[in-house]
Amino acid sequence: MKKRILSVCCIALLVFSMPFFSAGQVKAAIDEPILDGSALTYETESIGYDTKITRGVDLLAGYSKIVRLGPGKIYAGGTTIAAHTVEKVKIAVIVERAQEGDTKWSFYDSWQKENLNTDRAGANRTLEVEGGFYYRARCTHSANDDVSSSFTNGVYVEEP
Repeated sequence: MKKRILSVCCIALLVFSMPFFSAGQVKAAIDEPILDGSALTYETESIGYDTKITRGVDLLAGYSKIVRLGPGKIYAGGTTIAAHTVEKVKIAVIVERAQEGDTKWSFYDSWQKENLNTDRAGANRTLEVEGGFYYRARCTHSANDDVSSSFTNGVYVEEP
């Protein structure tokens, strides 16, 4: 009986003391503005993972990546990975840019790569860019007839 009373007292003490030991003020998950699904950030890099558009057996995964290397300079690209060796693996990379307050991303540069009889394709570049913009990488991934796409958040690049 004494153990039961002691247990009930401990539980009551724990429950009533919880409000005094809260973790602090809760902030929103994302404070950055969002443009077409991409948060506009001041991070140095962003990676976006693919969302499957078709149901197939050939495409395993794909991702896009953008890195701010310094004022006026970025690295952008992506990779497509097939589930096994396939006839064609492709990736198309599009770099887009926007300023805070814009309503859509604008085209900046693009390139693509196709590999035959393998299980992956990657394409990336280092670009000299104009500062004062957010840049994102958007990729289309395909393995034979399976297709998906990915995009990163926007990364702010300073003036050189």
